[in-house]
Amino acid sequence: MPLPLVFSWSGGKDSAMALHSLLQNPEFQVVALLTTVTDGFDRISMHGVRRELLHRQAASVGLPVEEVFIPPRCVNATYESRMAKAVLRFRDSGVKHFGFGDIFLRDLRKYREEKLMREGMTALFPLWEIDTRELASRFVQQGFRATTVCVDPSKLDKSFAGRELNSAFFEGLPAAVDPCGENGEFHTFVHDGPIFKTAIRVRTGQIVERDDFVFCDLLPAEPQSGLSTV
Repeated sequence: MPLPLVFSWSGGKDSAMALHSLLQNPEFQVVALLTTVTDGFDRISMHGVRRELLHRQAASVGLPVEEVFIPPRCVNATYESRMAKAVLRFRDSGVKHFGFGDIFLRDLRKYREEKLMREGMTALFPLWEIDTRELASRFVQQGFRATTVCVDPSKLDKSFAGRELNSAFFEGLPAAVDPCGENGEFHTFVHDGPIFKTAIRVRTGQIVERDDFVFCDLLPAEPQSGLSTV
């Protein structure tokens, strides 16, 4: 029998590729997505994506999503306390494995592993140490589509906010910027690809600067056949 696994889901490209890998692994059965949502804003934390779009992603993937609500500018102790409650609920239901989309940040991996190990659980990283240039190429080749929803303007020009992740996007990134934004240069929302039954139709809204980041608001578009457009 495959082992039940919960996946830490941000809605972005690394999450999508890591989930795709785990869905193809017969050793595991992904049973749920786990996402942090910011209270009051009703959006995915850090990425700033509307909850409605998160729910559309989960429905198209065919998995339930567990939302952990945290306050704006959440301190680490509050984040850890609320996340631990969700993790323990899954553990008590028989889940012993969690999946993540991290690629090469060793401190972050160690943090996740230690937190889960204390509860007798295991962290999995299907994209670990794969070259990010290869991952960017794989993202396009596998038919994923995404839009940049958050940019750190200290690392990447704000004009990249609201752009679709295609070959031209990756080719236009400055040499100092990681192709997958693994150092926090940019964050994305995936709206089409092999993990989805149907594309999530979105359109770009207002671009705003807030808390030292540039956000592109994505709006749900009306259901329509064919690929999503932005």
